[in-house]
Amino acid sequence: MITLRRAQDRGATKLRWLDSRHTFSFGDYYDPKQIGYSGLRVINEDRVAAGAGFPTHSHRDMEIITYVLEGALAHRDSTGTSSEIRPGEVQRMSAGTGISHSEYNGSQTEPVHFLQIWIIPDETDLTPGYEQRGFSLDKNRGGWTLIGSKGGRDGSVTVHQDVDVWAAQLAPGEQAVLHLKPSRRAWVQMARGGVSLNGTLLAASDGAAATQEEILEFKAVENAELLLFDLP
Repeated sequence: MITLRRAQDRGATKLRWLDSRHTFSFGDYYDPKQIGYSGLRVINEDRVAAGAGFPTHSHRDMEIITYVLEGALAHRDSTGTSSEIRPGEVQRMSAGTGISHSEYNGSQTEPVHFLQIWIIPDETDLTPGYEQRGFSLDKNRGGWTLIGSKGGRDGSVTVHQDVDVWAAQLAPGEQAVLHLKPSRRAWVQMARGGVSLNGTLLAASDGAAATQEEILEFKAVENAELLLFDLP
């Protein structure tokens, strides 16, 4: 069964410097029907104006993945890490026992557009940690690239939860298939473009839950980029 979460139905936070869309309940946006999905707790699509950003704030007991679509996001945290995240790079921050960080647009002239994803870890009180890796989706166009996993296999970032995070870029007409084990389910998040998923059309920024579907067949109807979370 494919259950859609259309882009226009998401929650929103709009400030002078921020346009944030919330797939699940977040901040002042609360929908009891949209608390999360399996271990997924947050998927926010953020656009931050040039020179602006989130001042230092704290988290704990959460795996936070940042996936930049356009621009550059500057990151600083209380572990001493300072970096800039660009398209093609994935950042994983384990908040664990507690971490403080700030995120700012790395440009004074151009906006930054990114997805921030929170995953509930399978253990509490982990040691805070940080990881950032680059992935060439374009070289693997038409196929799946593992960008996050429980054990950090195949060069993916390590996520402290039983989850595989896949990314794909598809040209119009290209198809990609992913097989789910009977005990698993998936969440699909469109980053851009459009695809047909088992005959259901998904547009840019749409999400979809897949349950009791052992085969997920994607066909691009335009240039598309998407994330897929394989979850228990």
